[in-house]
Amino acid sequence: MNKYILIIDHIKNLSKEEKLKTGQKLPSIRSLADEFQCSTLTVVRAYRELEQEHFIYSVPKSGYYLVSKHKKGEVLDKSCIYFSTVLPDISIFSYDEIHHCVHQAMERDRMQLYSYGEVQGLPSLLQTLRKHLQDYQIFCKPSQIVVTSGVQQAVSILANLQFPNGKNTILLENPTYDRMIKNLQLYSVKTIGIDRNFSGIDLDRLEEIFQKEDIKFFYMVPRFHDPTGSTYSMDQKKEILNLAQKYDVYIVEDDYFPDLDTNSRNDPLYSLDNTDRVIYLKTFSKILLPDLRIAAVVLPEILVSQFLKYKQCTDIRTSILRQGALDIYISNGMFKRSVTHLRNIYKDRMDYLKNICSGFNSEVLDVNIPHTGFFLSMKSSKPIDYDLMLSKFKKDNIIIKDLRESYLEKSQEVDLLKISICKTDNNQIKDGILKIYNYFLNQRIPPAKRNKDYVT
Repeated sequence: MNKYILIIDHIKNLSKEEKLKTGQKLPSIRSLADEFQCSTLTVVRAYRELEQEHFIYSVPKSGYYLVSKHKKGEVLDKSCIYFSTVLPDISIFSYDEIHHCVHQAMERDRMQLYSYGEVQGLPSLLQTLRKHLQDYQIFCKPSQIVVTSGVQQAVSILANLQFPNGKNTILLENPTYDRMIKNLQLYSVKTIGIDRNFSGIDLDRLEEIFQKEDIKFFYMVPRFHDPTGSTYSMDQKKEILNLAQKYDVYIVEDDYFPDLDTNSRNDPLYSLDNTDRVIYLKTFSKILLPDLRIAAVVLPEILVSQFLKYKQCTDIRTSILRQGALDIYISNGMFKRSVTHLRNIYKDRMDYLKNICSGFNSEVLDVNIPHTGFFLSMKSSKPIDYDLMLSKFKKDNIIIKDLRESYLEKSQEVDLLKISICKTDNNQIKDGILKIYNYFLNQRIPPAKRNKDYVT
């Protein structure tokens, strides 16, 4: 084995055994050359490779120092089945590619790192996003795109923005993404809800709300709705847009999972809009790294200037380093390759789920399984005692999300269950899903009277 590799392993072992600590100076080049009976050039080569790995760093005229021990990230308990998390499965993501893009961005955009940059976003990323969004049938000018630190920031700004219609109430699907409810409540924004189920919403009820209430915008998740998993049909989308135009209501379309959709004809509302009524939101956090915290907002031109003023007051601008990394990741084709890989994996998991759930009695659990995505939902025949259910599943090492936070009214009875398959393999999926089904079967039918619906 080459001696420079032995030196690299030696330094890493010193760190692992905590004989070297973060920030501590490393042995001198001369002392290591003597210890390993090699030239100083060999030691320099080893130190340079460790520096390229960001394991150590150099201080001119001082020496080399340890950056960190490279601690492992959070390790999930392998005995548990995690049906609660929507965080990506790190085992199927190409961390090395994203790592490479971050370092490329450090070099390419180094001068901009020393300035506040553009409020709207990194100019090269805006151009890249304009082309990228066309894959989703979003055709817009770069001047209409604003990069934000996630969708939450975008909605916070929109909630406080004065819209041309002069209205103040925000309409939400009920249930909806729980963080969106908390976000709007934090700003004391007046919100009302419209019930959404596996089939969508009641369009007559929507018209009644638009007609009677002071609706500024309707925040909606048309595709792979969180938490029902349902998707609006094109006819429903067209009718919602017609009603919004009729009653002067804006639509905020949170399209967080277009990348996983296998239906090429499932176009967003934005593509149907010819009156600048729809604001389109696309996050890159869920499909890549949660910590990326980057979203693209496509705005009607009339709202751009005011939106940028609010954004500048909240964070000046979104991280240039993260924007640069995303720009490189998309423009070099890495994003498209990664998405194709993920789409196939999650489609296979959903197909596997459909096979397992095909024999379920819908009077026990009505199951809604989208053709792809991260999760499915189940509707119980009666309200769910969430405290009892969560306690029981926890004993069985099954972790489920509490959906009571996804409803506007905390006292509302909940009959919905959300199952995420982000971090589960097929064996865990089968084991967990069957235990969940049998739990609800026992709630409906006492054990002594179980029939063929009981699944093993």
